[in-house]
Amino acid sequence: MATPRFVGYPAAVLYDAPDGKAAMQRLWGSFLPLTGKKQSGFLELKYGDDAFWVREEDTQEKGTLEVMFLDIGQGDGCIVTTPDNKKLVIDAGADDNMGRFLRYRFRQPTRFDAFVITHPDLDHYQGFDDLLDHPDFSVNTLYHSGLVERTADSRNDTLGPRKKVGVRNYVTDLVATHADLDALLTPANIGTKKYPTMMRKALDSERVKDVRMINATDGFLPGYGPTANVTIEVLGPVPEDVDGQPALRWLSDIGKTKNGHSIILRLTIGQLSFMLGGDLNIPAEDYLLEHYTGEKVPPRTAEDEERLIRKGRAVFESEFAKSCHHGSADFTELWLECVNAHATVISSGDDEPHAHPRADTLGTIGKHSRGRRSLIFSTELSRSAKEAIKNPRTFRQEIRDAAAALEEAQRTGTRLTSAQNKFEALLAQIERTVQVYGAINMRTDGERAIWAYKIERPRGKKNQWDIYMFERDSTGELEFQSKHH
Repeated sequence: MATPRFVGYPAAVLYDAPDGKAAMQRLWGSFLPLTGKKQSGFLELKYGDDAFWVREEDTQEKGTLEVMFLDIGQGDGCIVTTPDNKKLVIDAGADDNMGRFLRYRFRQPTRFDAFVITHPDLDHYQGFDDLLDHPDFSVNTLYHSGLVERTADSRNDTLGPRKKVGVRNYVTDLVATHADLDALLTPANIGTKKYPTMMRKALDSERVKDVRMINATDGFLPGYGPTANVTIEVLGPVPEDVDGQPALRWLSDIGKTKNGHSIILRLTIGQLSFMLGGDLNIPAEDYLLEHYTGEKVPPRTAEDEERLIRKGRAVFESEFAKSCHHGSADFTELWLECVNAHATVISSGDDEPHAHPRADTLGTIGKHSRGRRSLIFSTELSRSAKEAIKNPRTFRQEIRDAAAALEEAQRTGTRLTSAQNKFEALLAQIERTVQVYGAINMRTDGERAIWAYKIERPRGKKNQWDIYMFERDSTGELEFQSKHH
């Protein structure tokens, strides 16, 4: 078997034979399982039983960093794959779209390096419940923000006890370790609440090695420190000391507090960074800017603002970013100035009561972005076709039934073709639903990057993706390569 190679920049066409007909277009950095056969400058590869050919000149030896935002409706669902094939899931939406896609993409037992629940809102965590049910999925560490809901007489008390220090209240019962979570999640504390029920499942699963809190005091996600090829800084939440113990400040109500103390990650490879800010809001952004810059928010003078932005960019500036809270208007212009992204992705759904992304959010992101033509991507806008799977949970059972029928057909040798065709048709429906319509891909080697999503009505097999390329200009600055300027 030949050494695997990867698709070259920015994409490659796969053919049904050397110099044959185009079969599909694959993005830069995609894995190519070569068979070792070579003919007329073409290399053969196989996906399952299907053979394809790719021009050798369109391949490369190394993979890329892939950050993919799945269309999971209203919520967040991000898959990170590093060049050395480590896999992380950062939020998983509210239903099983993430699970359906991962079962399609990884059709064999798969161990993830990390699951990250940025904060305990259902549209970010509930999809992990489906992943925890799947016997072929396991994970080294499940990270959370330390805020864990439990039963309480008042909704605002469900994050545990609070303590007032001066004019501020703080949540003091942060759940740091696997053992702390195990002690907290008794049947009485879980009740009927979904988040602690799911976390109990994670603790009891033999496929989850560890469950622990992560925050800014950790510096980096373990395994992704300063010497790693891909670094992942943990910039939030930022705990404060209350009576010698870490605590998180109360941000007016439970919703603001959970959102504002989202896990904030900044991924860096080479010269390019990607900011993932969960569901940050105005009070959280103000606190983060004050904490990291030492400046007062809001700034008093134009000089104060210029100094704050300069210091803020030293911490937060990133070439690419995820818009916080699905394009909500609950953000500050100062935060956008400090992040200063070239391209921003918004993960939102079209069946929700908030009208995300908000019109003023879109305009302000464009105003405070870098480059002559700043880019805004949206999972919702890139999927104009309706969700093909009307009832995901029923469809999941259909998949299971079809897999069982295929296994029985293979065992008995009867109706094998029919069972296999039905199973493959269901898998194809998954691909159409959760990959074709809405998924936003970013690929980079640390020097240049592409953003892409599948075209719903492609212009032939050679042009199935809408691709946006970022390259260095003559001064070394990254720039979107628009054909219109």
